[in-house]
Amino acid sequence: MRRLAHFLVIAVLVLAGCASADRDPAATNSPSAEVGPELTGDLTIYAAASLGTAFDELAELFEQRHPSLEVLPIVYDGSSTLATQLIEGAPADVFASADEKNMQKVIDAGLADSPELFATNTLVIAVPVGNPGAVTGLESLADPALTVVLCAPEVPCGAASQTLLSNAAVTVTPASLEQNVTAVLTKVAAGEADAGLVYATDVLDNPDVESVDAEGAANVVNRYPVTMLTDAANPDAAAAFVAFVLSRDGQAVLARRGFGAP
Repeated sequence: MRRLAHFLVIAVLVLAGCASADRDPAATNSPSAEVGPELTGDLTIYAAASLGTAFDELAELFEQRHPSLEVLPIVYDGSSTLATQLIEGAPADVFASADEKNMQKVIDAGLADSPELFATNTLVIAVPVGNPGAVTGLESLADPALTVVLCAPEVPCGAASQTLLSNAAVTVTPASLEQNVTAVLTKVAAGEADAGLVYATDVLDNPDVESVDAEGAANVVNRYPVTMLTDAANPDAAAAFVAFVLSRDGQAVLARRGFGAP
């Protein structure tokens, strides 16, 4: 009887081991499982100004998952400005652009390849709280009595603004042309302008501005690509961050911040 009991114990252990082995692949493939070595060092990211709030949150979450890695303060500016800086030799591991045109400049310079689209955005009219200029749509922006600010044509928000206004046959004489969308929003929020064209994501959670729908904006969509740079100082971290932006969790952050799916 003792011998039989001994055999039964062995059989139970063998079966338990088989079951555990069967579960191992599933555990390895779990979304929460870490793959590869722990990330260390610094990560330098250049990102379009409109990504500020979303990428700050993504960077914080990424650091929480990789405590031995430090994401340096993200460099935000107009995509054309960032592309120029990178081409002139500014060191970065990751570049996220607000349009494909400026990403292509970086690719043509041999600094990146195979970017991935990760988000979309459209324009709205930003006005100060209370809408003192009584802006009702794009046609209002043609009123010479209003102070209107736009992004410069070479930056993504400016190119999109020009296309949107042209499609609507509206001519605007802007008081200023800004080098990034944040500068436009800042002037509107401060009451220095009656209106400005910005991205829909820019007016969310900003208590100093309101948004007015821009007719035809759904037909002028900015597509955001992201890539690691070929000369990245920390290529493992760069590749992991790009993958995180494209992941389910990364996409959830972007959606919560108002960005559309790629």
